[in-house]
Amino acid sequence: MRLRLPFSPRHLVLVPISALMLLPLAWMLITSIQTLPESRHFPPDLIPSGIHWRNYPDAWNAAPFGRFFVNSLIVTLASVGGNLLFCSLAGYAFARLRFVGSNVLFVALLATLMVPFQVTMIPTFLIVKHLGLVNSLGALILPNLVTPFGIFMLRQFFRTLPVELEEAARIDGCSRLGVLFRIVVPLSMPALATLAIVTFLWTWNDFLWPLIVITSPNESTVQLGLASFQGAHQTNWTLLMAGNVMALAPMLLVFVGAQRWFVQSLASTGLKG
Repeated sequence: MRLRLPFSPRHLVLVPISALMLLPLAWMLITSIQTLPESRHFPPDLIPSGIHWRNYPDAWNAAPFGRFFVNSLIVTLASVGGNLLFCSLAGYAFARLRFVGSNVLFVALLATLMVPFQVTMIPTFLIVKHLGLVNSLGALILPNLVTPFGIFMLRQFFRTLPVELEEAARIDGCSRLGVLFRIVVPLSMPALATLAIVTFLWTWNDFLWPLIVITSPNESTVQLGLASFQGAHQTNWTLLMAGNVMALAPMLLVFVGAQRWFVQSLASTGLKG
């Protein structure tokens, strides 16, 4: 009689890989509850002498973390809202409307995905500077209101929807925008949720662009605030890791709560041309 395992043999390979991926997270959690001498000990102590929860309030009070969280939340929510609106409009235009040069324009849009941010950050900074937005939250929000990736993903998803539904709405007198917001958007919730989550993670974790355009602590985000624990000669690892855990918590909640949307959206979007 052939023995049937309750799981695939491939899972036996994924278990050690998962453990390896979780190691940095576990190390961060352990360091956040250690004392400063324990965090600097080599080789590292994986079992702390005690649980020092005081590192968390100390990290919160060492810098204006409340202000940092509010700034990050404003920038992130504005970027998510901008991407959902503008990427939906552009994605629907590329998916359904036929105009001269649409294919060339779409290919040019995809080509921008291959341009690294280090190439565009100086022109972007000059634009933001001419608009008078340097050292303000507007400098963080404006460049992130729409992304080529969001347009591409929504365009691919919109093309999987049956066009007969839109034609029926058009026959009933619905406008193009009405078709988009009354027919297409309600059917595209998995893709929209995925785009919202991806934008949330990208914007919340962004460090380089805020480092370039923000100079005031009152306008800093969480990621910039964490850098305040790193000095030129020494680093307070316990407070830094405690701050990282607090900064990571919103992303984990968003990801765990909407994980199923990732699978549903990516499986339905595919790579249809």
